[in-house]
Amino acid sequence: MRVLGSHEAHAPPKVGSAVRQCSPARRMFDPGGRAPQDARMRIVSLIASSTEIVCALGLGDDLVGRSHECDHPEWVKRLPALTEPKLPTDGTSYEIDQRIKAILQESLAVYRVFADRLEAVRPEVIVTQSQCEVCAVSLSDVEDAVCRMVSSQPRIVSLEPNDLAGVFRDIRKVAEALGAPGAGAWLVASLRERMAAVESTARRLASRPRVACIEWIEPLMSGGNWMPELVAMAGGASLFGQAGKHSPWLDWDDLRAADPDVVFVSPCGFDIPRTLAEMPLLEKRPGWYELRAVREDRVIVGDGNQYFNRPGPRLVESLEILAEALHPGAFPPRHRGSGWVAWPRA
Repeated sequence: MRVLGSHEAHAPPKVGSAVRQCSPARRMFDPGGRAPQDARMRIVSLIASSTEIVCALGLGDDLVGRSHECDHPEWVKRLPALTEPKLPTDGTSYEIDQRIKAILQESLAVYRVFADRLEAVRPEVIVTQSQCEVCAVSLSDVEDAVCRMVSSQPRIVSLEPNDLAGVFRDIRKVAEALGAPGAGAWLVASLRERMAAVESTARRLASRPRVACIEWIEPLMSGGNWMPELVAMAGGASLFGQAGKHSPWLDWDDLRAADPDVVFVSPCGFDIPRTLAEMPLLEKRPGWYELRAVREDRVIVGDGNQYFNRPGPRLVESLEILAEALHPGAFPPRHRGSGWVAWPRA
């Protein structure tokens, strides 16, 4: 489970280089395409999105370790988990937010990297992130663990996706690091093609609903980063948050004043059942039932954990989910019930 709730206030500092190593790389990569079979490497992925990227590149068999959050494809759960959160992830969004703020106020990391387990799997490449220290294991934590290792000196590839262009850039970065630039170019092209098809259909529709994306419920936070781009491509207009910037706090009075046509709720790290359990926190807000989206049954709950908050290949499915939800009947409901549901349940 991904724990989140205060990443805007505690965004990590920028790092000078996105690809870092404790010692010179020990492998030469084939610049023409995928690495040959005799050059396969041992890969550790410490964020769920990069695990999905590695698998989408056709290199899943090279994975030897994962983070506690990596759960797709299903078989990756058989790999050893090399991290864990330092705080309980149960409870309400408010309780999680308070725990995160408390641990960060003490200048402590939110996650733990098991250096002994990491060394035991003898990785050659470790993929991590520097985008958000409360979304996943931080780059500094990984660097500290790696520099304590004696059996190997793996290369660290750190990702920092802030918008769709950044997601595609990171896919190519991972592919390059794994000796598969051709596979990376092909994957990015195929994802762009699928997204363009959705955008083309949405562009021909007459309606363009105004959408309030909610990424955290208590305290209230709007979707930023790639979410405004996805909403626009799906044929909507995002009311809050800016593409390429961290998700901002959202004042309830501002949401009421905007009176959105659609409220799309997909808290970071929450699946659909857990989000539905939190919906009473929104229902008790003053004026909730007066909102246009509520009156017209246009409140949507999406699976934030599996889709919208994972900057990897399944952002294509996230776009499809948004298009289905924003334009009933214009897109086939392939993801309804699994990726999104209407609130309240019909």
